[in-house]
Amino acid sequence: MAKPKVSYEESRRKRLEENKQRMEALNLPKLAQALQNSSPSKTSPIKNVKKPRTIEKQVVAVRRSSRVANKPAPVYKEIVIERLVIPRGISKHRDLSNRVYASDEARTNAIERAEKLLSGLESDYPAFIRSMLPSHVTGGFWLGLNVHFCKTNLPKRDEVMTLIDEDGNEYKTIYLARKPGLSGGWKGFAVAHELVDGDALIFQLIRPSAFKVFILRVNSPKQGNN
Repeated sequence: MAKPKVSYEESRRKRLEENKQRMEALNLPKLAQALQNSSPSKTSPIKNVKKPRTIEKQVVAVRRSSRVANKPAPVYKEIVIERLVIPRGISKHRDLSNRVYASDEARTNAIERAEKLLSGLESDYPAFIRSMLPSHVTGGFWLGLNVHFCKTNLPKRDEVMTLIDEDGNEYKTIYLARKPGLSGGWKGFAVAHELVDGDALIFQLIRPSAFKVFILRVNSPKQGNN
């Protein structure tokens, strides 16, 4: 006789029962409960802490041309550009309480004699006349020069200018292109030659950075030079 067919539900129930018996035999339900109780309910704070990124630094040799590969590497040093400075010499003290101002007539006379001398100088060398004022020869000792002459003939940057008197003596001065005029060193020249208000000076450019200077004294109307 054929065995009666077992329904699907009955077969499923038997499999579940058999699986349950096997799990109990292996003690799996208790192990699962123990693992669930031991697991923390919240995520560990350590896992939330982000580690800072570390950037690995490497020293890489710079490629050099094969022509200079065997030569020592260049050494770059900081170069300090020094300002143009004229050493200060020991100058004579001048008593400004007895300062004498030139009259208009005496000043004009000195300028006229300077113009006459200038007309006889070599025309190959550019020149101009500067009448001395108190600020040029006492106190500030700053000599402003002819602007047009400077823009046409002198350097566009600060420069050391040499003043050469009629005896061939040389005096170093600082020429300031932005002014333009003579600053450091001019006092030494003015004091050494005892310049006073009203003296007329001829500046003849004999080299790019050198003036030949002729002095026409305001108090010597009959003298053509020093």
